Amino acid sequence: MRLHVDQRHERVLELVRERGSLRVAELAAELGVSAVTLRRDVETLATRGMLRRMHGAVVWPGDHTGATVRQAPTDRSYDTPEGAVIGMIVPTTVSIFTDIVNGARETVGAHGGRLVLGVSGYVDTEDSVQAEHLIAGGAQGLLVAPSWFGGVPTDGQEEWLTRCGVPVVLVERSAPPGNPAAGLDRVRTDRAHGAAVAVGHFAALGHRRVTAVLQEGPHATPISDGFRAAARARGLEIHQGAPNVREYGDYEASVDYLTDAVRAHGVTAALVHSDEDAIVLVPRLQARGVRVPEDLALIAYDDQVAPLADVPLTAVAPPKRSVGELATGILLRRIAERAGRLTPGPRQHLDLLPELRIRSSCGAKSPAATAH
Repeated sequence: MRLHVDQRHERVLELVRERGSLRVAELAAELGVSAVTLRRDVETLATRGMLRRMHGAVVWPGDHTGATVRQAPTDRSYDTPEGAVIGMIVPTTVSIFTDIVNGARETVGAHGGRLVLGVSGYVDTEDSVQAEHLIAGGAQGLLVAPSWFGGVPTDGQEEWLTRCGVPVVLVERSAPPGNPAAGLDRVRTDRAHGAAVAVGHFAALGHRRVTAVLQEGPHATPISDGFRAAARARGLEIHQGAPNVREYGDYEASVDYLTDAVRAHGVTAALVHSDEDAIVLVPRLQARGVRVPEDLALIAYDDQVAPLADVPLTAVAPPKRSVGELATGILLRRIAERAGRLTPGPRQHLDLLPELRIRSSCGAKSPAATAH
């Protein structure tokens, strides 16, 4: 269970008081938080005079300045050299990747290193070009969100990853069992879970007929799979045949589909990926006489700009910054292992759960309530 910030501060003080001194990274691992979060906690407590900071460590105020930092039998710190260079390759620096990149940058900076960015523009052949450039420039490891259209590699797209010669952590991507890239570390959002949370909210409001209008791309399949599985589990009827949200480069097909779904098929709730697309759709639907949320409850996916909509959008919010922080933490450890500073540990596949942020776009009375 995630601790409230005040509880976390109390736990930090308790551990440092018991042991005299601790490495920051070791303490972060024990509390189950990122190094960036822990350093913020330490900064706050040190400002209040409740702790003392040393290079990479936390010391109880009663200890003398030259106290020796306790070393755990199994060192969980990154122990990376100052000035480590981390390369990061993303398809774009907008949408979800803005916060992911910022999370990675802050984590690298907290360890005295530097993040260098490469952008592929969703051109899969550009990934390896960017990687070669970053490694030639001194990158000791790579964080990579490859431009795999379906989110997984096909036709050998992963080959360059397995022979690039430095540690690699996949970001918001995965490889199926048996694929050579399946053995790489990865950190991603569990997007199927996020869709299921949205369906659960619809069901709790009393909606029985639902639909989803999604973007093409790496996240469409897990969102669709989670939506369908959750709807089946809750006994909801899914209206089929939705177009891609920007079919033929515009939104007219989606507006036609949703208008017909509400008027002719009794659909009362829809999931739309992404929230930028949902912001475009809402006024077009209202111009057709389909009101949000009165006629159609709507949940957006991504929560980049959802609160700024004219009708603030309930949204599934991936833990974007945490993806960047945790992926960077794993990569820093792999670099330390390669340098002989740590004993090699098992590879990791981390799936982070999104949360639902409830706003006005689901505010209509449920169909069940209306019937009364």
